[in-house]
Formats: sequence, structure tokens, C-alpha cells
Amino acid sequence: MDVIAQGVGRIFTDPDADKAREFFRQKSRKLESKLTTVKEAVERLVKDGDYLSIGGFGANRIPAAILHEIVRQGKKNLGLAGHTATHDFQILCAGKCFNRCDIAYIVGLEARGLSPNARKYMESGEVEVSEWTNYTLSVRFKAACAGVSFHPIRNMMGTDTFKFSGAKMINCPFTGTKYALVPALFSDVAVIHVHEADIYGNCRTKGILMSDYDLARSSKKLIVTCERLIPTDEIRRDPTSTFIPYWCVDAVIEQPYGSYPGNMYAEYFSDEDHLREWLKVENDPEEFKKFLDKNIYSCKDHYEYIEKNGGMQKMLKLRQKEWLMIGARE
Repeated sequence: MDVIAQGVGRIFTDPDADKAREFFRQKSRKLESKLTTVKEAVERLVKDGDYLSIGGFGANRIPAAILHEIVRQGKKNLGLAGHTATHDFQILCAGKCFNRCDIAYIVGLEARGLSPNARKYMESGEVEVSEWTNYTLSVRFKAACAGVSFHPIRNMMGTDTFKFSGAKMINCPFTGTKYALVPALFSDVAVIHVHEADIYGNCRTKGILMSDYDLARSSKKLIVTCERLIPTDEIRRDPTSTFIPYWCVDAVIEQPYGSYPGNMYAEYFSDEDHLREWLKVENDPEEFKKFLDKNIYSCKDHYEYIEKNGGMQKMLKLRQKEWLMIGARE
């Protein structure tokens, strides 16, 4: 196939599926407990310079506890998949944790507005970017999950997004139709928050999955936080509900309210007051520094962060609000 056009964006990860296969072939599939802590998982599995991908969708089911710890431990020079990213992106920008980013949806917190600090960081010149679309990044994960080095798509062609991406355009060898080819995205480490998991890493969740199925299977290392641990016998009673199998997972942490201040379907609503506070204090660098010191750097863990922002009383109110919202939709 002859390449007839290509974007100028850099590809930050190696799309070679055979190299990835070699890595996955060495990964243990032993059925053993992977229980650990947030602190230990980040220390052991997230290294400076790694390429990081984050599960969830928008502010829904984000692994906030792990992201705070990445900032708290001062991880730097990460690559990042800016895929449906909202508050998760805002957190990592606060710590200036990444220096290269595949961008699709970033800086914005949906209807809540734009993050002033994230925008400032992306305009600083400190971050190298390649442009994609949300769909395209999903397809890149899917290609990696399938064990191939690229996937053909029909979108982006004829746009500036294609121009500033790392995609290539070809004529189909069967029909002559033009397609864009996007490279597989094998992350060094992915972080996903779920509703339930057992000690081995078999995971179940509710609500929208987005690309987490493919992300879990294409990442070289996977950290899972869960709202609650459940017995493996429960997993075996309903095996079709397991959307991430244990052999994908490197660490499991039981972290109730681990997505706070984000939303967790059927568990708790997002803390909109706290998210508005984040956006407001970012306009004042000194106030923002104090805010980060209070909410991340001085906190020993996610539980202390929650305590500083209303504790269990707040969480119960957010739980009630989530069920009221679900009831209203029904």
C-alpha cells in the first residue's frame, strides 16, 4: 500500500504489535492476590517517562485516587492519552506530570467550563502534542487490543486534525477507496476505576464502558481501583459480567469513593461544588498553590482528601443525589 498523505504529528508510543506480544508473553498469568495500596502501586508501576492512559469517560468513573498519588509522588515526563479527559486531565496538569500528549478532548470540564491552569499549561510550550479525535484514540486502543499495528478509519481525512496527527492515508488495495490508518496505542500503564473486583483482578462495572475493555487488554501494566472487593466465588457465579479478566491486571486496590470528586454510576454523584472550586482557584496562582497543598500534597491518602471536603456526610449526600438522578431518568 502506498502512502498518499500523512500527518506531521509524532507517534509517542511504539505501534509494533510483535514487540508488544513479546512483552505480554512474559506477563504472569498466575492466579494470585494482587491486593496493594494506592501508594505502593504508583511507586512500583508508574515510572517517570511512562505513557499513561486513563479509564472512565469525562468525569465519570475516573481513577482520582491514583491520579492524586501520581501528583503527590511527583511523577514527571509522562506521556498521556488525552481521551475524553476532564478532571483527570486537570489533576495531572496541576502536577505538570506529562510532557507529551495525544489530544482529543482536553482542558474542558464539559458543561462546567474550561480549566484555566490546564489551558495555561498546554499553551506554555512544555507539552508536545499530536492531534486526534476521541473516536480515533478509541480505534488506536482497539488496534492494540487486536494485536495489530494499525487500524483503518474513514474519519479525520481532509481536516487539520489529520494534518497534525500521526495518521497516514492510503488507497485500499481491494477497492481503491481512501482510508486513514491510525497506529496502535500500547500504553506503558493504564489506570481504571471499577465498581467491583476480586483479589486477583477480575473486574465488574456498571454504566458506560467507553474504551476500557480495549484499554485494559492493550496496556502493558494495569492498575485497578474498585469501590468494593467481592469474593471470587461471586465472579464465578456470573462470569459473563467480568469485563476485565485477572490476567490483564497488575495491582488491585479497594478504594471506596475512588472516583471522587467525579461521578460513579449508581454509587455517588459528582461533587459539583468542589469542581467549581477547582476552576475558581486556578485563576489565582497563589490560591491554587494553597489549594493543591491542602487537597493533594498534604494528604496522606484519598480518605484524608475526602475528609477535608465533607467526609462521609458529603459522600452520603452525593450517594442520595445519584439515586435521585437515576430515578428521574427512569
